[in-house]
Amino acid sequence: MKAKIKLDIVSDVMCPWCIVGYKRLEKAIQELGIKDQIDIEWQPFELNPNMPKSGQDLQEHIMQKYGSSPEQVKQVQQQLSQYGSELGFNFDYFEGMRIVNSREAHILLDYARKSNQQTELKLALFTAFFSEQKDISKREVLREIINSIDLNTDEAMALLDKPEAKENIQNQEAKWQGMGVSSVPTVVFNNTSALTGVQPIYVYKRVLSELLNEQKEKS
Repeated sequence: MKAKIKLDIVSDVMCPWCIVGYKRLEKAIQELGIKDQIDIEWQPFELNPNMPKSGQDLQEHIMQKYGSSPEQVKQVQQQLSQYGSELGFNFDYFEGMRIVNSREAHILLDYARKSNQQTELKLALFTAFFSEQKDISKREVLREIINSIDLNTDEAMALLDKPEAKENIQNQEAKWQGMGVSSVPTVVFNNTSALTGVQPIYVYKRVLSELLNEQKEKS
């Protein structure tokens, strides 16, 4: 049996750099031909845990949080659109786009872990928000997404009204933050090393190759 690498990807579905980072990581895995040797789990991180249900205008939010000018916001969005295009992902930024609360999305992602459908759901959430102009804080949107990937919709949606499900996400977030994760995306390799931020494809390939070589030497 081939050695496997465990990847914990700490991210938020509100984070555009997280989908760019994942798509680069995915390309690295494809180019190395090691998909069957990778075990991915998505871990929760909320960039804005106190974001109200109504959300906030995205440009206004970025200007307030990071001190960016409108021109800088637009420039970064254009850069993200270019990166996304290179990786087969479409960013569709639009006037009046709002950033929203992502906690319920994280509850559903935790539910999808049990059936090994986290990545499928995560990508569907990224696509809904960044490509399809959908508000993924709305339950009807979440229900539609859950339906589309063939999860038990009623069981999944019922979790959203359970306080313990919300507490579970907060505990998981606290655990990763306690381990030093303070920004996303962060990819943790075999619980021993990590890369934070979006890396070039060759960096992911190098780290993965080194880990596989180390595991071969040990076996």
